[in-house]
Amino acid sequence: MEKIESPDERTSLIEYPSDFPIKVMGQHHPEFAATLTELVLRYDPVFDPATVEMRPSKGGNYLGLTFTVRATSREQLDALYQELSGHPMVKIVL
Repeated sequence: MEKIESPDERTSLIEYPSDFPIKVMGQHHPEFAATLTELVLRYDPVFDPATVEMRPSKGGNYLGLTFTVRATSREQLDALYQELSGHPMVKIVL
């Protein structure tokens, strides 16, 4: 009989620690980048806010941000994705 692996037993495709880009998109708001940078810093205290890449949408209504965080564990990334996804200013997290 084949053994079914639990999520904890699966091997990760990411080697820890490593630099890991997270893309976030939301409506263009003056505090969008600063608010999400503060959130990211809670999960990666050595994150450099000067490295945030910002791309406004063609019409200027949305703003895309890329945060390259220092990923230290799957739990850290899962928690960060969950908090970003649940934030009211965020539309999409990739």
